[in-house]
Amino acid sequence: MQAKQGDLLATLDGTLVVSCQAESGLPLDAADHIAAMARSVVLGGATGVRIEGAANIDAVRAAVEVPLIGLIKVRRDDTEVYITPTLDDVAAVIEAGADIVAIDATSRPRPAASKAMFASIAARGRLSMGDVATLDEGKRALDAGADLISTTMAGYTDYSSDQRGPAFALMEEFARAGLPFVAEGRIWTPDEAVRCFELGARFIVVGGAITRPDAITRRFADEVAARSARPQLKRNPT
Repeated sequence: MQAKQGDLLATLDGTLVVSCQAESGLPLDAADHIAAMARSVVLGGATGVRIEGAANIDAVRAAVEVPLIGLIKVRRDDTEVYITPTLDDVAAVIEAGADIVAIDATSRPRPAASKAMFASIAARGRLSMGDVATLDEGKRALDAGADLISTTMAGYTDYSSDQRGPAFALMEEFARAGLPFVAEGRIWTPDEAVRCFELGARFIVVGGAITRPDAITRRFADEVAARSARPQLKRNPT
């Protein structure tokens, strides 16, 4: 199994993974739509996909053969952690067909300890990804048994700085500390993606810039509206 897991990670190193997700209530929020999205990004060159929800994971697993990072988002009253927060969620993600299980590995109180979560994933023969927000959390996640850490939660906790773009500063900290990491979160352009690799990312995960037509359209619409509102410069006669 270790050799197989090593081969899986080798296929992802230096490549693009695409997060195919849709917020609840949006038109694409259906398993068959998510599966079609996953097939489309693989055709476009994605070497892996990141999928939320057991039903979506199951549908995507039947549609593509590339490595699948799986997670479940659950909002609970007893914790701020919502990415695969419990051992039951880990089991559901694995049973649905994920190769890598992503969990929130921040330092916030959680229903189950990160170490127990990572151990449960390993016992089922899968790899684990700890989504973190700080350098210390990255170190702790790896010490607790995570196979990978990612910058996913940077800017999404009340103690990590608000960010408009990728978490380049955190990537630099990981690189200086010699921690292997995955870059994920607010990567909108190919130039930003290349920068992540220059800072040492093993692979990158891009979501909304590729798979959120509502967000992509809004960026264009907002820019068009802003430009339309500016005074038009008069051209000098020639």
